[in-house]
Amino acid sequence: MKNLDIMMLILAILVIGMFSGVGIALSMGNVWLLVLFLLLGFGFMGSGFWLKRKRK
Repeated sequence: MKNLDIMMLILAILVIGMFSGVGIALSMGNVWLLVLFLLLGFGFMGSGFWLKRKRK
C-alpha cells in the first residue's frame, strides 16, 4: 500500500470544491462568484502542478 501525500490530497479536494462552486454559481447566475471560484480553482491546480514538479 502506498503512502498518502496529504498535501496533494488537500489540494485535489480544494480544486474539486472550487469547480463544484463554479457550477453552483452558474446555476445561481452570480457572475462574480463564478469568476472567483474559477480563478481559485485554476490557482489551486497550478500550485499542485508546481509542487509536484518541485518535488521531482
